[in-house]
Amino acid sequence: MYFAYFVVQACLLSRINPSRMIRLLSILLLFLLPCLPGRAQEKAASDSLLNQQLQETTQLLRQKQQQQLLDSLRRQELQKEIERLSSENSSRRSELEARLREITLEDSLQNAEKLSRIAELRKTTQGFPVAPFGDTLYFVFTKVGSFNVQERARAISERIEKLYKSRDYTPDSIQLAETESGIDILHGRSLILMSITELDALWLEKDMKSLAGEYASRIRIAIDLHKEQNSLRMILIETGLTLLLLAGLFVILRLLHNFFRWLKLMLLKRRNKYLKGIRIKDYQLFDTRKQLNAALLVLRWSYIGVVLLALYLALPLLFSIFPQTQAWSGVLLQWILAPVKGILLGILNYLPNLFTILVIFIFTRYTIKALHFFATEVERGALTITGFYRDWAMPTFEIIRFLLYVFMFIVIFPYLPGSDSPIFQGVSVFLGILFSLGSSSAISNIVAGLVITYMRPFRIGDRVKIGDITGDVVEKTLLVTRLRTTKNEDITVPNSSVLSGHTVNYTTSSQELGVILHTTVTIGYDVPWRQVHELLTQAARRTTGVMRKKAPFVLQTGLEDFYVSYQLNVYSDQPNRMAAIYSELHRNIQDAFNEGGVEILSPHYRAQRDGNTVTIPPSYLPKDYQAPSFRVETISKDQPQNS
Repeated sequence: MYFAYFVVQACLLSRINPSRMIRLLSILLLFLLPCLPGRAQEKAASDSLLNQQLQETTQLLRQKQQQQLLDSLRRQELQKEIERLSSENSSRRSELEARLREITLEDSLQNAEKLSRIAELRKTTQGFPVAPFGDTLYFVFTKVGSFNVQERARAISERIEKLYKSRDYTPDSIQLAETESGIDILHGRSLILMSITELDALWLEKDMKSLAGEYASRIRIAIDLHKEQNSLRMILIETGLTLLLLAGLFVILRLLHNFFRWLKLMLLKRRNKYLKGIRIKDYQLFDTRKQLNAALLVLRWSYIGVVLLALYLALPLLFSIFPQTQAWSGVLLQWILAPVKGILLGILNYLPNLFTILVIFIFTRYTIKALHFFATEVERGALTITGFYRDWAMPTFEIIRFLLYVFMFIVIFPYLPGSDSPIFQGVSVFLGILFSLGSSSAISNIVAGLVITYMRPFRIGDRVKIGDITGDVVEKTLLVTRLRTTKNEDITVPNSSVLSGHTVNYTTSSQELGVILHTTVTIGYDVPWRQVHELLTQAARRTTGVMRKKAPFVLQTGLEDFYVSYQLNVYSDQPNRMAAIYSELHRNIQDAFNEGGVEILSPHYRAQRDGNTVTIPPSYLPKDYQAPSFRVETISKDQPQNS
């Protein structure tokens, strides 16, 4: 009740929204409360197993105790029989004495075995506590009568509590009484608090009388202390300590509120000095306003976290004041200290593995840097390796770097925290299956990219034709090849398609041999072929981009029904301008033939000269040009033939 009232007052004074604080406390309680049933179930299972072990041990010790009693009776009988024998029957007397020594030795061995068994169990087994007032007085390890060990400990605690409530209790009323089975701890003559047996003494390696006296003394001290704690004086002291604790907590929360408020004001006042934004190269990740909002958000949640931590740490102190809740104080502290201790110990124990990982990473990193240096030297031609092309340098480096990183991860994997856990291994297998099922096409493209790299069918900037696509190579990766057509269209071609099809490279031999560009013109049979050759050669020489050191040539590729096919071939060292060269070449062919007075009438061009002009543009015709007409001849019967 005090704590709830204090939480509400702290919320109001520190200006925290009470609904928000209630939600946070609810989340905290929802996080902590599920631990209780689980701990209770776990404790019940552990108690059941411990109870079974102690019962089996008690049964075993009792059997051996009975056997020891039988052996004692047999020794007494043998001793009596030896005393009855006369001195004349020495052989029989010697036989009985040997038998007596054998039984004594067996009894000693059994006793040693019993003590060894108890010592072994004492190292690994903890008994059930007798805790009548929440504090453990001692532990019980053996059963008595029909009570198992757990029931015996509970019954003793209930009897001590009953004695505490009794009005006729005095410290001197607790006495010891010897019985046939052991020593009883009594209150007066009616209430037996506990019976100390030989097994209890054997378990603790003490004498029964001294053990009973020690237990009786502990019971007196516990009852007297509990009576003192429940007195009016102790209640007043506990109330005062509670109020003092709450006042101290209030002061701490008030100081925290003022401190965080001062931090907020300082941040707002000097934001232009401390907040410059975060920029990664040319990208503005956070400007000043966003950085300020992020800092205020962190400050706000830090304040809430510190307040909740202070409230949580106050609970163990508050519970430790009252005897009824002192056990909860240790539990609450353990909930915080155990994870922190586990984390710190985990970090400390992981340091050797961390140093190993750092050494492996640094070694791999500098090995890759050395390989990058040699690859750069090969690429720029400073280092020559026989049979190794310069354009292989960087792709080979990328492949080796990838393999080195994969090898590094394989070596580092066993040193990662949790790598040997079934969950980590299961997730790794699951991701491996997903990768293998979903990356079959990607892997085929990667393999094709590797093959293409070392086949060297093209390089960046080459004019190529892949299938029906013609363009310049602008990018070449392990997965795809990108081409840019003459229309500035970027086309992505998977490497598997490149490898499975045929590739035409116009650039590879263009500088030394020159790529041959060709076009076909069909001219009628009435035009001499030598004139056609001369006109085509003249048009080729006029074209920009045609190599001058290699003369063009003309091939007559066919004698068709109505025309002759002439193929003009020119050399060019500019394959990237193929479209422009072809266009200019065709223009020059038209100009050359028009200037030579040769009509390009084929294929499939028909005309009857009935006064129509020729197909040559007027600018190329003579000034006195007249359109050709039909020649008509008339023949008279009376006159000779005239034209």
